[in-house]
Amino acid sequence: MRYSILELARQALSRHRGWKPAWRDAQPRDGYDIVIVGGGGHGLATAFYLASVHGLTRVAVVERGWIGGGNAGRNTTIIRSNYGLPGNEPFYEWAMKLWEGLEQTLNYNAMVSQRGVLNLCHSDAQRDAYARRGNAMRLHGVDSELLDVDGVRRLAPFLDFDNARFPVQGGLLQPRGGTARHDAVNWGYARAASDLGVDIIQNCEVTGFMTDAAGAVTGVETSRGPIRAGKVGLAVAGMTGVVAAKAGLKLPIESHALQAFVSEGLKPLIPGVITFGAGHFYVSQSDKGGLVFGGDIEGYNSYAQRGNLPVVEDVCEGGMALMPMIGRARLLRSWGGIMDMSMDGSPIIDRTPIPGLYLNAGWCYGGFKATPASGWCFAHLLATDSPHETATAFRLDRFRTGHLIDEKGVGAQPNLH
Repeated sequence: MRYSILELARQALSRHRGWKPAWRDAQPRDGYDIVIVGGGGHGLATAFYLASVHGLTRVAVVERGWIGGGNAGRNTTIIRSNYGLPGNEPFYEWAMKLWEGLEQTLNYNAMVSQRGVLNLCHSDAQRDAYARRGNAMRLHGVDSELLDVDGVRRLAPFLDFDNARFPVQGGLLQPRGGTARHDAVNWGYARAASDLGVDIIQNCEVTGFMTDAAGAVTGVETSRGPIRAGKVGLAVAGMTGVVAAKAGLKLPIESHALQAFVSEGLKPLIPGVITFGAGHFYVSQSDKGGLVFGGDIEGYNSYAQRGNLPVVEDVCEGGMALMPMIGRARLLRSWGGIMDMSMDGSPIIDRTPIPGLYLNAGWCYGGFKATPASGWCFAHLLATDSPHETATAFRLDRFRTGHLIDEKGVGAQPNLH
């Protein structure tokens, strides 16, 4: 929907009292063909593609809080497809292609900004690893460029290139990577799904599952009453273990808090997204000028949407080692998201051993960037009972059979590049 300058001015003068809700505040019906548990980006994207691609509109998204109140509003907004393994690269590249057309698809400004993602290297071995990853990306038709020191200096002359411990030796650049506005992505998917007939039900916590005599899931028990469903899909990120346990399902997932930070607003400085290869630190600059940055997960299991001071110290040390001038910026705020860390660092999109129950989980650090492809592939699974071609490796039983997608080699343990 487009508004004239006159309409925008009228709304401003009326203190924005005339805006209509972007999506329907639906009341739960008795039953649906499909119920998606979780109103984050992945759940809303799944509902949208179920309706828009597969023509399934008897769909509900149930969210225990409000839309955008979970991990979707607690991340660092990075989008990229610079993965190295065959199980991951086609999927994340599909996500990138969906990102590139998302605003037109949803008719919503998601502020997709393809400013580039630069991964710095600080040793010969790391440069060789980035060369291998870049070659793997190009074999899958993904853009990548291996930069030497001068190439990095042209992009980011403010870095500490001669750091005694971590001198910058080059980097791997994906020009099509960048950022998107996290809450706008949620709102855009919510509005588009609602317009197609999907019911978005907020403040509706799942308290249990309905089953038949054979043990198949036939619906969900919620704080707003029972809701019958032909199929139930879980897309609840860091709460996956808690919700799955209500169905008697134990998963190869651990939940950890991941902190992120934003500084005061500064003049334009960071050209895109930059990651520090000698420590887990990544930074970009928001449209309001704040430096948005983060580091590693907490070293213990937690469901708390907050962090602790040792991680604050570790992240700030990484920032200072990369670009000492960051020490003069004042920290504005911090937040914590709950990561559902799988044991090989890669996601799960699959049927569960319980008939009627489907799983979208284990996104580790990569949940936001995967949003469009996650929704597309989960919708395909729910609609057809078969995996999408780009997500065939994301099987739940791979941890039992040994077919791991070990992109980072550490799973739920703290990962230092």
